[in-house]
Amino acid sequence: MTKLSKAEIDHALQALEGWALAEDGLSIAKSFRFRDFNAAFGFMTRIALMADKMDHHPEWFNVYNKVEITLSTHDAGGVTDKDITLAKFTDTLV
Repeated sequence: MTKLSKAEIDHALQALEGWALAEDGLSIAKSFRFRDFNAAFGFMTRIALMADKMDHHPEWFNVYNKVEITLSTHDAGGVTDKDITLAKFTDTLV
């Protein structure tokens, strides 16, 4: 998996609402809010199933109805197509 350039990431982010590149340029992140914990956990479960199929696992933080997701491909040292694909998938769930 090849790390994307800043220009490639910027281009991909144009199609992803609310995702932002970290200051160090090594990850993308987005925060989500749901009506309650059940909805937030269901969202995370659906992502977990897809992430496992992709062999690509997000860093995330959950408190009640809030989910914060950070995506980076550690083996490549930054953002790759895997991160963009998983970000697009998460957006289809909300």
